[in-house]
Amino acid sequence: MTIRVLLADDQALLRSAFRVLVDSEPDMEVVGEASDGAEAVRLTREERADVVLMDIRMPGTDGLAATRMISEDPSLAHVRVVILTTFEVDDYVVQSLRAGASGFLGKGSEPEELLSAIRVAAGGEALLSPAATKGLIARFLAQGDADEKDPVSSERLAALTVREREVLVQVAGGHSNDEIAERLEVSPLTVKTHVNRAMAKLGARDRAQLVVIAYESGLVRPRVE
Repeated sequence: MTIRVLLADDQALLRSAFRVLVDSEPDMEVVGEASDGAEAVRLTREERADVVLMDIRMPGTDGLAATRMISEDPSLAHVRVVILTTFEVDDYVVQSLRAGASGFLGKGSEPEELLSAIRVAAGGEALLSPAATKGLIARFLAQGDADEKDPVSSERLAALTVREREVLVQVAGGHSNDEIAERLEVSPLTVKTHVNRAMAKLGARDRAQLVVIAYESGLVRPRVE
């Protein structure tokens, strides 16, 4: 099954480089290019993209607003947004995750990392490894209002069972399903079921969203090295 990729960046040279890289892979293809967020949203719908590589800073509608539009559109529920940022300490990154992005990568990442990110995001997972996603989100939240619990997120946690909360803590801790299964002495399939149920109850699109909710609600506290 071919992964349909949309490129959204206001720099034509970067889009060209990404196109060559993506189109060189047998399991993916670039289906469109956008130079601003509004065009990215339109092309995502028209070209039936699976994954959008989204720059944050673009003229007009920026990547953050475009990500929110895509994530809030029920007809685009299958679309995964991968944020590409020049600076991995970009203040907009955690906002983009809250807006519905599956995760993010620095523009200086190796080609293999970008291609892997597309495949992982298309599969519905957070694009970074769980540990990397957790560490970066924790850092950003610690720089902002991490000491204040989000009452909405806290209330949503009430819908979770005790076991689902335990699994959520482990997910926010950067552990894979296999690692969680070993820690909780259950099968990986059971862990996957709990993760999926937690995502459904909390309205999370993927693991990256679960991590954000865990921190915002105060269930997990960020630690800065």
